[in-house]
Amino acid sequence: MSLKALTWTALGGRGFRLPQVLAIYRANSTAQQTLEVKSIIHQKRETAYLGGGPKRIQGQHKKGKLTARERISLLCDEGTFVEYDTFAEHTCTDFGMEKEKYPGDSVVTGHGLINGRPAYIFSQDFTVFGGSLSSIHAKKICKIMDQAMLVGAPVIGLNDSGGARIQEGVESLAGYADIFQRNVEASGVVPQISLIMGPCAGGAVYSPALTDFTFMVKDTSYLFITGPDVVKSVTNEDVTFEELGGSKTHTTISGVAHRAFENDVEALLMLRSLMGFLPRSNKQPAPIRVCEDPWDRDVPGLDTVVPLETTDAYDMMDVILSTVDERDFFEIMPAYAKNIITGFARMNGRTIGIVANQPKVAAGCLDIDSSVKGGRFVRFCDSFDIPIITFVDVPGFLPGTAQEYGGIIRHGAKLLYAYAEATVPKITVITRKAYGGAYDVMSSKHLRGDKNYAWPTAEIAVMGAKGAVSILYRGKENVQQYEQEYIKKFGNPFPAAVRGFVDDIIEPRTTRRRICEDLALLSNKSLKNPYKKHGNIPL
Repeated sequence: MSLKALTWTALGGRGFRLPQVLAIYRANSTAQQTLEVKSIIHQKRETAYLGGGPKRIQGQHKKGKLTARERISLLCDEGTFVEYDTFAEHTCTDFGMEKEKYPGDSVVTGHGLINGRPAYIFSQDFTVFGGSLSSIHAKKICKIMDQAMLVGAPVIGLNDSGGARIQEGVESLAGYADIFQRNVEASGVVPQISLIMGPCAGGAVYSPALTDFTFMVKDTSYLFITGPDVVKSVTNEDVTFEELGGSKTHTTISGVAHRAFENDVEALLMLRSLMGFLPRSNKQPAPIRVCEDPWDRDVPGLDTVVPLETTDAYDMMDVILSTVDERDFFEIMPAYAKNIITGFARMNGRTIGIVANQPKVAAGCLDIDSSVKGGRFVRFCDSFDIPIITFVDVPGFLPGTAQEYGGIIRHGAKLLYAYAEATVPKITVITRKAYGGAYDVMSSKHLRGDKNYAWPTAEIAVMGAKGAVSILYRGKENVQQYEQEYIKKFGNPFPAAVRGFVDDIIEPRTTRRRICEDLALLSNKSLKNPYKKHGNIPL
């Protein structure tokens, strides 16, 4: 007997009229439907939380990797993640795909809080179709990127994907292009960070390449255009996944990745640390943290950090750690182009970007890799209004045919362009050598440096004494005498100071105090470049 008939049998005999019975029937029917829908919602949500199922999750753990949702839980403040499109499913009907669907498809998207500040996140789920990108997968990512630009919040991508979903053909490729377009539109608007936590191959690699920072996990993450099998068939080279696109390759040789971490947990915790330095968007300032380190603290150790012999090396990291708040420095690209140091720190609680020559490596010379590394970092800082502190000890650009053939002129110009274009507060400290064109490039007064200081050990000249004397006094005797005369004349900061090219010669121990005072003074700096659609940086 139907529900309607049962309702009439039960209630008709009690004096209820037909309209009343129908109303009660409809109410019961609606309630039953609601309960059924709620049950389906709960069931689908539970299915979505399981991704590709317990076996695949176990397989992910065996590889030493967390699942997509575990990564988000570790990255975000507890209980703050709000998921989007939990019930979205792929629309492919070819190759039997219509029989295998998972709620949420192969990516988890949404927003959460990191250190109390909002961020938009997508985390690719390798347990569902190998994390491959479908049209729905791409739409979910595009949705949160659009939202991030709308509200002004960073975008973080946790990449773990086998690439395009072959079954969807060109639809998958279109999805990649949609993501690339948003990467470009968001560049300089909100910080974009990619964390490679598994494979990332083919067209998929270009999204991380377009973001501001790319980090990798050692032994489990790979970035390459074509895999080892394709390389073997085309070039007959035998190469492993690690050699071709592992974290060591990209953090030390190619410069594609900015840092590598031991495992998923360390990577996510370090990412939380980095987020503490960055602003939400280009319209909001970087967070200011309460500083327990006195801003006017003298650093006596800096008085003796530069060796008396000008050819002796020293560690510029000692200068940086001694100067910044609480010796807290988040280095960017520590294993690549080690002759220049880049990273984030704080001075009196304010976020700053640091660029410094490293005398311990190649005497601190600028070369192709260091110019590109420094230039990109300077442009990031300028995009998000982060002041730039530059520590200079540079004997010039690295000579040699390898550099010239590799395009040192063009690549060196990138760093020059970045500094000249930057309108953020720029403070420069010359600790020792500042020779030739490299002196100009390293945030000199001539490139609109706001405050330029020299230590008493500074040497600002066209070139070193030996090179200059070999040209000025070619063929003459008493070369050592001429070298001493040259050193006496140019081996000090006075020639630049008397011409106003440095604002002051300061005692090294006072460096922290002077920088903190200047940052406070320059906090309201307003400088704009001439109107243009965009400049033509020498790419």
